[in-house]
Amino acid sequence: ANPKIGEREVLAAMLEADAGVIAEHDGILLISDKGFASKPFERQLAAQGIELLRPSRKREKAHYGEPMLKKVRQLIESVNDTLKGQLDLEEHGGRTFEGVAVRVAQRLLAMAAAIWHNNKTGAPVTRSLIAYDH
Repeated sequence: ANPKIGEREVLAAMLEADAGVIAEHDGILLISDKGFASKPFERQLAAQGIELLRPSRKREKAHYGEPMLKKVRQLIESVNDTLKGQLDLEEHGGRTFEGVAVRVAQRLLAMAAAIWHNNKTGAPVTRSLIAYDH
């Protein structure tokens, strides 16, 4: 999406484009950051059967399930850091949508294979890719 378009507008367009997928699933939980905080937007999501879980703002009472957000965010940031740092995701070299998609998929598969291998071999840190970084 164009970086000048707001996050909520991009998400609304994605949900509209994938309305069939949303209709097929009950009880969708969307985990987000504070950028999605908006009562009208949360009502719009709820009307589609989507529950929004986000950190509360300073003057809001804590949302149900909020304590788990820090752990989830830390995991997401760690995976993103691995994809960017060790797997060079930001320098993928794709020139078309399909080329970018293939390169992203390759890196995700490589990371998943390394995690699986580390898990099976009893490596102390399963998400470490240092052993494969040649």
